[in-house]
Amino acid sequence: MTQPPIRVLCVDDHAFLGEGLKARLDVEPDMEFVGYLSTAGNLAGHARRTRADVVLLDIEMPGEDAFEQMAELNRLSPHVRTILLSAHVRDHYIDAAYQAGAWGYISKSDSPDAVIDGIRKVHSGEPAFGAEVMARTQPAKPAVSGGSRTAAAGSKRRLLTSREEQILRMIAGGMSRTTIAEVLCRSPMTIDNHRKSIMKKLGIHDRVELARYAIAEGFGEV
Repeated sequence: MTQPPIRVLCVDDHAFLGEGLKARLDVEPDMEFVGYLSTAGNLAGHARRTRADVVLLDIEMPGEDAFEQMAELNRLSPHVRTILLSAHVRDHYIDAAYQAGAWGYISKSDSPDAVIDGIRKVHSGEPAFGAEVMARTQPAKPAVSGGSRTAAAGSKRRLLTSREEQILRMIAGGMSRTTIAEVLCRSPMTIDNHRKSIMKKLGIHDRVELARYAIAEGFGEV
């Protein structure tokens, strides 16, 4: 007996992406493009209306928060599986995706084949994470009983201690190792040791890259 096609709903504020995905999915015999949305508002309602099996969801869009809408979709329609498809891969996004119940997270810089493969994976009950996302995540947790998803345990950022996060906030604020040491009443050598520990946990190899990471991850935001 022939299986019904995987019904895919695309949510992205760039119309050309939706058009490109539709063209790509149209050549896949086991998939059907069932709709395009420019915002995540009422995602659960639209997924129900289109009878979507898989949702491709952008993260940074105007309007409703994508993670909140995804969590609501998972609550109301747990059979619908969501893949985050974003130009931005950040540790705090990975953690938010895991908490909201995403089945996948793929960068827009990944190949179209990676997206197609990801759709098939999540529809069959497997997680789908792009190479850039996997490089930032801890090892996957084993699947839990009842057919629930297997997913990455979260980003490497979650390995940091509260002290290390405090130091990253200071680095993002442009503070030198000497100033950080003075503020925390510690020696510069202690701060160097903390910084080495942070870099090892995050897989970062130099101080410039560490500063860029701290800023990109929002550690400098008040």
